[in-house]
Amino acid sequence: MRGPHNIWRLIRTGATFERTGAMKIALEAADAPAALRAAARILGWPFKWLGYRGDPALPPVTRALTALGPAYIKFGQMLSTRPDVVGEALSDQLRVLQDKLPPFATDIARATVAAELGRDVDEIFSEFSDAVAAASIAQVHRARLRDDGREVAVKVLRPGIERAFQRDIDAFHFAARLIEALAPASRRLRPSDVVDHFESVVLGELDLRLESAAASEFAANTARDGGFQVPEPVWSLSARRVMTLGWAEGVPLGDVEAIRAAGHDCIALSERILQLFLRHALRDGYFHADMHQGNLKVAANGDIIAYDFGIMGRIDEYTRRVYAEILMGFIRRDYRRVAEVHFEAGYVPADRNIDDFARALRAVGEPIFGMDARHISMARLLAHLFEVTETFGMETRTELILLQRTMVVVEGVARSLNPAINMWQAARPVVETYIRENVGPKALARDLMRTARVIGRFGPRLPEIAEGLLRARDGAERAAPARGGLRPLLFAVAGAAAGIGATLLALWS
Repeated sequence: MRGPHNIWRLIRTGATFERTGAMKIALEAADAPAALRAAARILGWPFKWLGYRGDPALPPVTRALTALGPAYIKFGQMLSTRPDVVGEALSDQLRVLQDKLPPFATDIARATVAAELGRDVDEIFSEFSDAVAAASIAQVHRARLRDDGREVAVKVLRPGIERAFQRDIDAFHFAARLIEALAPASRRLRPSDVVDHFESVVLGELDLRLESAAASEFAANTARDGGFQVPEPVWSLSARRVMTLGWAEGVPLGDVEAIRAAGHDCIALSERILQLFLRHALRDGYFHADMHQGNLKVAANGDIIAYDFGIMGRIDEYTRRVYAEILMGFIRRDYRRVAEVHFEAGYVPADRNIDDFARALRAVGEPIFGMDARHISMARLLAHLFEVTETFGMETRTELILLQRTMVVVEGVARSLNPAINMWQAARPVVETYIRENVGPKALARDLMRTARVIGRFGPRLPEIAEGLLRARDGAERAAPARGGLRPLLFAVAGAAAGIGATLLALWS
């Protein structure tokens, strides 16, 4: 329930960070002002005894996040991919959250599989290992099918995970409403909408039938992508709390030394992971939205293997075009065009000055170009971009939350392989290809054809629609003769249809 009792949950969150020693480290990593650090320590110290103790064997921040629960672990997973934001030491500590959390008992996993699939585990599998990876929501067992000998991965949800996540999400909802009430300026960031979006993503991740469907769709979309593999799900052995799919054999992408030792080109891999993400997002509008190192491997032949499809992102075609034009504007350093796209899409209020916005974007983008990526502070860059969005009244776009978050994560993964990667240079060929094929005459022709097909589906009903419009016109003219009825609307519809037809003929001729 989203009531005031969640105050207790938030107090325990702060107390846990203080008790585990994570508060000081987190504030230092965020480069918080000295006054804020002092206030946090003064306010947190009296309540530290209320915090969870956590596992003393873990580093402080990891200890706090694992003690607090799965939603906090998800946040830590994202930070683990950004050493440029939180520092190398903290990033390395948080990386255990990706797939090295303490597993639950194998007997519980076997019982869950049997209950979900309606058959004893030994009837289905000739081998069923202990957990080989454990994350915030589920753990994975390596198994072998009894009927054909195939090696598979069996993913099993943690017991009680649904309730644990709901508890955290309720607290997040309360915190979002509290922030909006106490800091009205924060409403443009739509914290409640952001939490709603996070909740919808998490609920999808807690039903492994949906993840199986996501894996199947993603595999179909990417079947022709060179250097990329997606394991196929075994539908007959998948259910709400259990998913079975082909085993992915390879070196974990987080083990850079092992990747180098295996003879793989880390620079090429860093560029490919970034380009694959952009290609899936722009070309398909459907992308893997949890691409941290724990969900990626490098096969013996150098292919990147993706797995864990609990969080997938989808964006419509119009948003893809807007996003591509914004990226292309930054790549070409055409900040005026970037500003225009923001205004055209309604991302910035129309009453703001476009030239001022373009100048502010230049101040964000120019430091990136011509500089070694190792010398760029992503934390300072993000802080500057946040200031710009606040100044120009931009609201958080919930449809882009996963896209933006995944872009941050993917860049972090790419940098772990190649700290000197230039994100814009690596992205350029993918974005240029998308722009060439989807913004211009080809796109116009496709849009008009699609419009013509939609209108064509209404062909049998056109007489009925026209008759209804005429009757409505007659009624409107009797009620208010001076307004001219619906004749202008009829002419507009006819004119639009004629225009579409003329354009199509011109394109085909």
